Amino acid sequence: MFERLPTVPTSQELVDRAFRRSKRAASGQKKDEAMLMTAGNILSDNLTNLVRKYPSFMNIPPFYHDLADAAVGVDEMRIHLSRVSWAGTQIRSITKDHLARMKGSADKPSIRRAAFGRMASVMKSIEPDLLFLNDARQKLRKMVTVDPDIPTVIIAGYPNVGKSSFMIAVTGARPEIASYPFTTKGVGVGHFTRDHQRYQVVDTPGLLDRPLSMRNEIELQAVAALRHLRGVVLFILDPSEYCGFSLDDQLRLLADVKSWLRLPVLVVANKNDLSAYEGAEMTMSTLSGEGVAEVLDRMVEMLENADEERYADEMESERRDEV
Repeated sequence: MFERLPTVPTSQELVDRAFRRSKRAASGQKKDEAMLMTAGNILSDNLTNLVRKYPSFMNIPPFYHDLADAAVGVDEMRIHLSRVSWAGTQIRSITKDHLARMKGSADKPSIRRAAFGRMASVMKSIEPDLLFLNDARQKLRKMVTVDPDIPTVIIAGYPNVGKSSFMIAVTGARPEIASYPFTTKGVGVGHFTRDHQRYQVVDTPGLLDRPLSMRNEIELQAVAALRHLRGVVLFILDPSEYCGFSLDDQLRLLADVKSWLRLPVLVVANKNDLSAYEGAEMTMSTLSGEGVAEVLDRMVEMLENADEERYADEMESERRDEV
């Protein structure tokens, strides 16, 4: 969705490029007209193409929309893109207007220089917009690891309860770490395949490892985006409390996650070799491997059921629309 966003040059880089190219067009009796048209076309085309390469935030999948909103602010992004688009239109108008003035004029170089000055002024006015877009591009390009179309196991729970160990056990490799702007620890993503179906496992340290009341607004938006995944939640408890958090605190976080995400949740007690907890739906030990395969089987079953329910809901929605 965002990995192909173009590098955004500064206004001065664009102006230098356009005016440099215009000098190469300076030949013949109409050299001033050629220079003006070349500079105007390069600037307006670059700005227009830049805007076009950004996706329409009205039509992108909800997961990407909410992540982009959390990372850079979709409304603010639209404002900056609109100003860049305006600048492209202004420069086309300046080019057309000054080309008309050149007809029959005895001082075409003076008109060209005036046009270049106005172009440079317009470009300088959108420097903050270009800087914002380049910064936004860098943030958005880092958020391409999670695929909203792949069935997803979202791991939740306090730190040190065994989330990373579970991911390594079921994916067979260290998770890929994506640097998301709303968590300093990065989002861990791993994959496994079952019956030719690819699944992804996502660990979101900094998002699903503490109560909502402790999050800032951007983090809340990022958590909300997770609701759009084809996902189920694996909430891992550590009844031994060796993770550094009491079982009561862990259960409160569980209730918090359930109230916010509204996705199917499987509660699993880890470290069953150290301590038991009868309130969990399943138990496992990521250290010994006991119960891990069974937990994974259950997660796959839940994902299949969730997809069936989603499909049934979509069919019902279409039926209502037809009526």
